[in-house]
Amino acid sequence: MMPLWPSCPQGGYYSHSPKTPGVASVSSETVQETSVRADDSIDPAFDWLKIARLMLTSRAIDRIEENELVPQKKVLYQFSARGHDLAQILLGSLLNHPHDATSGYYRSRPLLLAIGLSIEDAFAGPLARSGGFSDGRDIGVVFNLPSAGGATVLPMCGGVGAQYTPVAGWAQAIRYHAEQLGDDGYKGAIGAALGGDASVATNGFWSALTMATTLKLPMLFYIEDNAYGISTPSTMQTPGANIAQNLESFENLQVLDGDGTAPAAAAGLIRQAVDHVRGGAGPALLRLSVPRLAGHSAQDTQAYKSARIIADEESRDPLPKLRDYLIPASIDEDAWKKLEREVEQEVADALEAALARAQPDPATIERHVFCETGADGKPEIQRQGGLAVSGHVFPESGEQAEPEPTRINMLTAIRRTLEFELASNPKLAVFGEDVGPKGGVHAATMGLQEKFGVNRVFDTSLSEEGIIGRAVGMAIAGLMPVPEIQFRKYADPATEQLNDCGTMRWRTNNRFAAPIVVRIPGGFFKCGDPWHSQTNEVQWAHGIGWQVAVPSNAEDATGLLRAALRGNDPTIFFEHRSMLDDAWARRPYPGDKYVLPFGKAKITRPGTDLTVVTWGAMVPRCETAADQVDGSVEVIDLRTMMPWDKKAILESVARTRRCLVVHEDNMTAGFGAEIVATVVSESFFDLDAPVERLAMPDIPSPHNSLLMHAVVPDVAGIARKMTELLEC
Repeated sequence: MMPLWPSCPQGGYYSHSPKTPGVASVSSETVQETSVRADDSIDPAFDWLKIARLMLTSRAIDRIEENELVPQKKVLYQFSARGHDLAQILLGSLLNHPHDATSGYYRSRPLLLAIGLSIEDAFAGPLARSGGFSDGRDIGVVFNLPSAGGATVLPMCGGVGAQYTPVAGWAQAIRYHAEQLGDDGYKGAIGAALGGDASVATNGFWSALTMATTLKLPMLFYIEDNAYGISTPSTMQTPGANIAQNLESFENLQVLDGDGTAPAAAAGLIRQAVDHVRGGAGPALLRLSVPRLAGHSAQDTQAYKSARIIADEESRDPLPKLRDYLIPASIDEDAWKKLEREVEQEVADALEAALARAQPDPATIERHVFCETGADGKPEIQRQGGLAVSGHVFPESGEQAEPEPTRINMLTAIRRTLEFELASNPKLAVFGEDVGPKGGVHAATMGLQEKFGVNRVFDTSLSEEGIIGRAVGMAIAGLMPVPEIQFRKYADPATEQLNDCGTMRWRTNNRFAAPIVVRIPGGFFKCGDPWHSQTNEVQWAHGIGWQVAVPSNAEDATGLLRAALRGNDPTIFFEHRSMLDDAWARRPYPGDKYVLPFGKAKITRPGTDLTVVTWGAMVPRCETAADQVDGSVEVIDLRTMMPWDKKAILESVARTRRCLVVHEDNMTAGFGAEIVATVVSESFFDLDAPVERLAMPDIPSPHNSLLMHAVVPDVAGIARKMTELLEC
């Protein structure tokens, strides 16, 4: 028989404090509170009347949604916080530093109310009305809250566990601002990540835990254990169903565990955890057992719970405990009833105002995918995230190259660009696996750590989710992170963080953005293989909100990388392994001022009879093939895939009346298909021949050199395809 509460022992906490440097000692004390005792004193660290007001407010909102708005189908997604609310409010009341940040999940509205979310916005989000934190674009329980002098609530996401690594990034940014930039205003700030017991099984949790403990970051892991992940018990999420017990031996981590429904005990544990992190002692993990007094969501009947379990949950409701804790020690019965009436009226008024809001305007739904320019010609800057918010001023730049006499390879161009931008922008940081003393597996960061220090060029744990999630948090905190993913295939574990980063501006309706530049080498080299030679850059062209650069040579790499590092949108910067030291790709360094705008293709070889569109390592092959055919071939290097220069291609096709797209990525659903579809749709009557593609077959890159060269488009194959079209 399954235990009644397999993951919720009634109290007890486990505290780690250093015994000697680098060694943790464990002390244990039982903290139990099932009812308020006569000798309880009110904890003076909290404004208990405000906490009571917020608690009653949260309950009233949940009740109205559950009993009225969901049945009326005015709210389509509802996640009740009943049972979780008291402890969240206590935590939120302590997140009062102007550079604190937190992120939670779909059951975190009480925390938001404590930080400053208005009751009207709390209703408007689930009602999908205009304004608020997403203007109806995101699910109403996926919150965000830009700082208004207090804590920032990082944009939440729908993925379980995805909240942890951005908070770790924010915590690292706190240290960066305080120590590297000398901003004393960040001292004492913390990052707090909220998650349920099921979230401790995710990659994000463990990646953030590794970051926080190895770097001793000011981060609090706040785990609400209600014993279930939807219907799956905590015994299936972590051995023994108690993450606090499992982490007793973790180095550099204070672990606390107790009852989140008991006002005095919960308040003491939360204060202890926050004080520990805020005092600079490193990260802490606080696990609080709480009841989930409703289904996982409004649609969940909880048929998987027995009547005994439900009755036990109801007996642990923190609201009656809070009432008994405050009466008569703090207020009397009449004052409590008056407070209830006041809250009911406030909530009713806020609901009326939220319902009176207009529906979001469909005419604006495509706005804010990228940073936009307003009618006044100025960028419409997000409220939080990136360098633009602070008015950061970059050195002078322009599109006019000032070439040096000596040609350099693309690898050197990337390194020199990073070096100049690191020197001129103190908020820029480069990091990833092996980028420090080793200088990167491709040597793009060689010598940069020695020159700029370990705070600005540093190695990370081997977790791509952690690398990108960390970058997101750092960007929201006002830095310019430049994470490196060693090979294109290795970005797959970070897909959720990359997706959330790209959609952030749109789903928060331009409240938040996280401009980062993700450097990703890939493509074939001396050989291929399914793990290091993948391109698949089309995935990020399809990904919402990402700029994508695929330079073919040293000059373009310099200009595009500098544009990305000084831009206000997240960018994937694809570095083709075969071109890093390719002789054709060598160019004179164009100077430290050179910036190449995105969305501007280049005609590398003019022609009149056939347009060939290509990018990356295929550009020199197409140029060589063009020299071998009987006809005038125009070769266009696309250079960026998002945005891409549709105008240049259509103008070229109008002249040549033929088009061939060549790329290394697989044929099916490659970016060439998008170009072909556009040409056929918009230049159909200009064409004298079918639009054709040449690409890899739909297989991974083979390792054997002979096999690889058999499938990657080569000069001979490209020339044959050109001839076919020229003879049409």
